[in-house]
Amino acid sequence: MLPQASFSRLVSRAAGLPRAIGRPDLTTTTTIRTLRTVAETVPKSSIKILRLVDAVRQWRRPHMANYRSVGLVPTMGALHEGHFSLIRAAARENHHVVVSIYVNPAQFGIKEDLASYPVTWETDVAALARLDREFADDGANLGRISAVFAPTTTEMYPSGFPGQEVDSKGSFVTITPVAEVLEGASRPTFFRGVATVCMKLFNIVQPDRVYFGQKDVQQTVIIKRMVKDFMMPTEVVICPTTREADGLALSSRNVYLGPRRRSVAVVLSKALRAAEHVYKNGQLNRSDVLGAANNVAKTVLEAQKELPADQRVAFEVDYISLADPDTLQEVDAVDAAKGAILSGAIKMQPVEQAQSGEDLGHSGGPAVRLIDNIILAPKAE
Repeated sequence: MLPQASFSRLVSRAAGLPRAIGRPDLTTTTTIRTLRTVAETVPKSSIKILRLVDAVRQWRRPHMANYRSVGLVPTMGALHEGHFSLIRAAARENHHVVVSIYVNPAQFGIKEDLASYPVTWETDVAALARLDREFADDGANLGRISAVFAPTTTEMYPSGFPGQEVDSKGSFVTITPVAEVLEGASRPTFFRGVATVCMKLFNIVQPDRVYFGQKDVQQTVIIKRMVKDFMMPTEVVICPTTREADGLALSSRNVYLGPRRRSVAVVLSKALRAAEHVYKNGQLNRSDVLGAANNVAKTVLEAQKELPADQRVAFEVDYISLADPDTLQEVDAVDAAKGAILSGAIKMQPVEQAQSGEDLGHSGGPAVRLIDNIILAPKAE
């Protein structure tokens, strides 16, 4: 934090008062709160921590006037290498990078894991400080991490806590019909919450570019549609999915798995790879492509059922989809000139019988939903 004397000078300038009489108690509460948040930084770095909308706008204004580009990486915290890859991409292409850390309640259903979602603030900001030092040492980057936007729910939803029911009252953004299929069919309020918070973040930060990972492919389609339909002056940049060595897509929810379920969770990526292999070998029909994926999932599930209760892992396949890349509607056959999106979701069930001292994962290893996808690229004629 700034010394009181320096803070008083900042308040004086912001309030337009002579420096000699400019004291914090002569300014508005909003100005004081805004300046206090501007003064907060991540330890051992120059990264600002901005907690108020007004503070972000105050920070953003001179960069806009000076034509300095800003890239935004929206996150819910629990940062991992997938997030860092997005931040690296943003630093290569923008003068300033803003990382938002906000667990958005509007995208959780009533029975979902909002209460247990991992909150790792100290670890997250320490990782961002290390990453920013990496950027400082690497001359190939255009910019660095300039700010973390970490608002409260009161700040983000000034009219009250957002409802999580389908028929909730409030100000929401809905993108139909692409938000009603696949994940939207299983989680009917999810993309309403995602679109709403992204609209808010884009309005607050006013980024030149925003960065999302391909892992959440339906989210990327929806956000692109929102930006297009609302004529927002922001470029949506999609970066490749970051994976573990065995193919598991990185996700903040992987911490729930524990070693036993983690070893089986890779079944989804293996199933999708099997379907991709069939497509690359010339098969376009839905039954052939998805049949390969379903066979992998069925084989793994049957093998698990043969194991003792203290060794096996139970999971359910929610869906495996073959969809049009623009509309996300299911297709009977892949249009070779257009390609398709191959995606899936599984629900890893809690361990049936724990071994003595077994690590069950974060929060005791509750049921966890995992998603993944592969883009089936168009085939050259």
